[in-house]
Amino acid sequence: MDLFVDTLLDSLLDTLQLIPFLFVTYFAMEWLEHAAGSKTEQAVSNAGKAGPLIGSLLGAIPQCGFSAMAATLYSARMVTVGTLVAVILSTSDEMLPIFVAAQQPPARLLSIMGIKIACGIIFGFAIDGIIRLICRGKEGDGCFHIHELCEREHCECDEESSAQEGTDDHPAHNKWWRITRSALIHTVRISLFVLVITFAFGLLIAAIGSDTVTSMAAYHPVRAVFATALIGLIPNCGASVAITELFLEGLLPTGSMLAGLLTAGGVGLLVLFRTNEHAKENLAIVLAIYLIGVLVGLAFSAAGITL
Repeated sequence: MDLFVDTLLDSLLDTLQLIPFLFVTYFAMEWLEHAAGSKTEQAVSNAGKAGPLIGSLLGAIPQCGFSAMAATLYSARMVTVGTLVAVILSTSDEMLPIFVAAQQPPARLLSIMGIKIACGIIFGFAIDGIIRLICRGKEGDGCFHIHELCEREHCECDEESSAQEGTDDHPAHNKWWRITRSALIHTVRISLFVLVITFAFGLLIAAIGSDTVTSMAAYHPVRAVFATALIGLIPNCGASVAITELFLEGLLPTGSMLAGLLTAGGVGLLVLFRTNEHAKENLAIVLAIYLIGVLVGLAFSAAGITL
């Protein structure tokens, strides 16, 4: 019973921390949908070419909310897939506060964060470049697709907007109310979804325990890279906590730690599957992130680099 309550409280806390990021993201998206013209969309699109760089730097801030924000923006085609991958790879999640609490040398922490940021930038730009080459001439309309999120969520903001046009006594007031209402609807629905899934994964993590990972890392270091990269994909802040603590206790080598922390993007991938209707696309993104984590982890293990 204590395990159930503790896991539920942890899931509630994680979700509450996520809500401000989701609301701000949806509010900004709705405002752009209602008010921004084609010039604004073009400006954001052009800025998106530097997305992996900006995304990697933002992802390093210890908040898993940025990966959720990036996933939502990608679902509306406001940022590139390379930007999304860059944010997830560089997301520090719970790693930074755990290192600080353990009084680790700043150089050790900064070196790990630097590697994650560098991986985000390099692989983010590489993915965008490959996609541009493959899809040359097939990029799409270059416009935002925020309204498609509304259609999938059935928030009826478009219908409400049309119904109230020409009948509002205070159009400016009603415009902001419609934007706020739609952002709240999206935020509540996504937050409830995240709460349920993170609670389920929290129970799973508690049931498995860290002993399984520890024994695998001790006797099968190569397999540990694949295993920790897979554990990092679990959409729960507990994954990065477990990986970081095992590393600090000397139970995980550097390669395995990096593999797990590179794929540990908090609830970003969870929000992606909830907001982006293209399942094959989502799976391809997850696979790419997993392979990058494994590749970097194996490279550090083979080189014998320790941090």
